[in-house]
Formats: sequence, structure tokens, C-alpha cells
Amino acid sequence: MSMGELYLKVVQERFTRVKADGDQTIAQLNNEQLHWAFNEDANSIAVIVKHVSGNMISRWSDFLTTDGEKSTRNRDDEFNDSLATKEAIIATWEKGWQVFLQALHGLTEQDLLRLVTIRGQQHTVIDAIERQMAHYASHVGQIVYVGKQIKGNQWKTLSIPRGQSQAFTDAMLKEQQK
Repeated sequence: MSMGELYLKVVQERFTRVKADGDQTIAQLNNEQLHWAFNEDANSIAVIVKHVSGNMISRWSDFLTTDGEKSTRNRDDEFNDSLATKEAIIATWEKGWQVFLQALHGLTEQDLLRLVTIRGQQHTVIDAIERQMAHYASHVGQIVYVGKQIKGNQWKTLSIPRGQSQAFTDAMLKEQQK
């Protein structure tokens, strides 16, 4: 496997994991909780989902051939809490990820050094991918943090439960010795 092929494989796996953290958080919350915001300047999970999806659709539709900031995107509207139901939130979330992951899976090693444009600025495809990794991971981190605060002691952890790190490491090492 070449370095470029390995890079694409790794980022596809990483983005899939980031999405799974968002999926698992959204699944734990009801509609009211998805619309909760700390104050009027904070974003609810519903708003973050709308923004991330809007970004994905804009950036990754015709990724290699058109500017990533599409004229059809209304970024300011993404910050209006207008997705009424949990089903609408999930549908918006899935649509953005579908567009993004389909474009990402369609890339080849030869594409990685190509230039793409985002808001009139040129970036290599690698840079564009890394830019979005930072962006999406930070927003999914917000989603997880808000979800964890809302659920409190009813939160179902997405990673190693507290106090179980050593047991997890021991199990991993035991598995590798097989």
C-alpha cells in the first residue's frame, strides 16, 4: 500500500469514528435535549448539526471542480434553530455525512496534491481534508460535550469508562499476544 493510499484509508476511518461519536450522542438525546442551548449565544446540538451538514454539502459537492463555498449555501441560516424534530436533525446530519463521505471515498492517491478552492483560496486536497478534520472533530466534540452535560449520570460513554483504563489496556495487550 502506498503512502497516499494509506493516508486515505486512515482519514476515512478517522472521519467514520468522528461521525459515530456524533451518532451515538444524538441517539441518547430526545428532541428537547437536541434543542437545548446554554444561553442565547450558544448553539444547540440541532444548530451544530445544521451547520456541519451545510458545510459538508457546500465543501464536498463537486469537490474537485468547484469552489467549496457554494452560492447556494446560506451559512448564516445554519445558525437558526429551525430543525423541528429529532428525525429532521438526523436526516440533516446523515445528508451532510453522505455527501462528504462519498466524495472522500471517491478520492485517489493522485488527487491528494491537486488544488481545490475554498472561498477563493487554493488548497491541496490533503490540506482541505485536514482542514475539515479539525472543523468536524471540533464540532462533534461540542455535540458530545453538550450531550454529556445534558445526560449527566445517565450518559453512556463513547470510549473507555472512568476507572477502567488499565483493564482496557490489559485486554488490548492480551488480544495482541494471541
